[in-house]
Amino acid sequence: MDSPPSRKQLTHDRIVTTAARAIRRGGFHGVGVVDIMKEAGLTHGGFYAHFSSRNALLVEALARAGQEGAARASKEIAVRRKQGASALRALVEYYLAERHLGTTEKMCAVAALASEMPRQSTEVREAAVQRVRGLVTLVEQSLAADVPAANAPVIASQLVGALQLSRALGNNAAGKALLAASRDALLAQYDSA
Repeated sequence: MDSPPSRKQLTHDRIVTTAARAIRRGGFHGVGVVDIMKEAGLTHGGFYAHFSSRNALLVEALARAGQEGAARASKEIAVRRKQGASALRALVEYYLAERHLGTTEKMCAVAALASEMPRQSTEVREAAVQRVRGLVTLVEQSLAADVPAANAPVIASQLVGALQLSRALGNNAAGKALLAASRDALLAQYDSA
């Protein structure tokens, strides 16, 4: 039988969850340790009791953001699948939903941070690569049997790019139109259902 998490573990988890949300909202450089600790309701002095460095926190925050994003996507995709959508249609409609224009905090870490990922430390870049691979795997798992798996990275990049460009246009008619056009184009090309 597992023992309940310790107070230190609960605090550690709260910091990581806060950091996962904060980096998707403000980017890697948009928040600092002091900001994250304050948002978690803690003093910055306790940070090094949990992490050896800011990069160590970012690595864990990226992993948490990936877990949260994948869980949210899986839940939404399952609902759409029960309504008769193909797996790819469910993924594309979820990922490119209008409600994702106005928020990055709870959405895919790749779409929120892709342009910043290459400029991070080696360990953070490696964690970012895992997030990209996770997204490509999610797309690959949603492809129909007649769609080659080699299309998964292409579709993943189209999803991320469409969401980023739509967000750049804003949560307005132009951003929504780009999302809709991207959804339609992806589904016309890859969804035979």
